[in-house]
Amino acid sequence: MATPDLFDTLPVEGLVAGVDEAGRGPLAGPVYAAAVILDPARPIEGLDDSKKLSAERREVLAGLIRERALAWAVAYADVEEIERLNILHATMQAMRRACLGLSQAPALILVDGNRLPPGLPCQARAVVGGDALEPAISAASILAKTARDACCLELHARYPDYAFDRHKGYGTALHLARLAEFGPCPEHRRDFAPVRRLL
Repeated sequence: MATPDLFDTLPVEGLVAGVDEAGRGPLAGPVYAAAVILDPARPIEGLDDSKKLSAERREVLAGLIRERALAWAVAYADVEEIERLNILHATMQAMRRACLGLSQAPALILVDGNRLPPGLPCQARAVVGGDALEPAISAASILAKTARDACCLELHARYPDYAFDRHKGYGTALHLARLAEFGPCPEHRRDFAPVRRLL
């Protein structure tokens, strides 16, 4: 695996894609990732780490990103993959899928965090805190988060007892209480300790 700073001093010409994930920490549902190549001719004001934005603002920005970006892609790894690969490797898989799903080929991929997914199609650099530093990573974080939130609404429709629409799968007091009352559903990650204790 390339070290995070391997390409810091190398000049890169061409398109730059930002990549980020959403949903590593929750106890249920897929982990999502997105890749975005922004268009310098069509800037988007207000891009930031998705966690710093309200749900309403994320949705507005997600629409602008899909409309104005040169290319974007969203991918995920499902619960079966998370249990088979572990959450880290499943996240890397989702990130790689998002990169390979771009309709235009980037010359450089900037990945939020300190690790690079294997098998990327071009040069890549890990950027710690990149979702607040690099606009393309911020855009990716917004698309990944809104896609994951939409998935949680679908999970709520299928499994209303767990209130996925409220906690989005995270281990909140409400979620843990519903888990204790109803037991895990098929979308719960059985390798995660709060779920494993109930099996």
